[in-house]
Amino acid sequence: MDAILKRHSVRSYSKESIDGATIEKIVHAGMAAPSAMGSKPWHFIVISERDKMSAITKIHPYSQMLLEAQCAILVCGDISAEILTDYFQQNCAAATENILIAATSFGIGSVWVGLYPNEKYRRDFKKLFNLPDNIEPISLVPLGYPSHAMQPSNRFDSSRVHANNW
Repeated sequence: MDAILKRHSVRSYSKESIDGATIEKIVHAGMAAPSAMGSKPWHFIVISERDKMSAITKIHPYSQMLLEAQCAILVCGDISAEILTDYFQQNCAAATENILIAATSFGIGSVWVGLYPNEKYRRDFKKLFNLPDNIEPISLVPLGYPSHAMQPSNRFDSSRVHANNW
């Protein structure tokens, strides 16, 4: 619960590097997400090359934090791995959330940068990362140690909780 409640969007990072073992654990958390009928349609690209990260900022206007991030994880969905049609977005969203929470548990800042269903982002990311036709880019998660401390907000709102019906 602690990592879930502490998680917040971090868009400014220090220069401290993240070790490979920690990145692997974060990706492992992504793969621990639930998926419809156990299809596990996700693939992850760990991006650490500065030129790739810079190129992303030219594609996606809300990705400028990549210029400071130590790396990023591109979450992709494999349409051909689907057992139930059109669930890859939900499955990859669950994996993305696990990545965000795992990063928080290691003291690493992250933010969810949405790609799917934007046609331009999808097309340009497919080209930049040479993605096969059956692979759809879903989300991007920049990672880095936060440049300054932030307090997460309490988002609980009891007016949005209903018992048995509306």
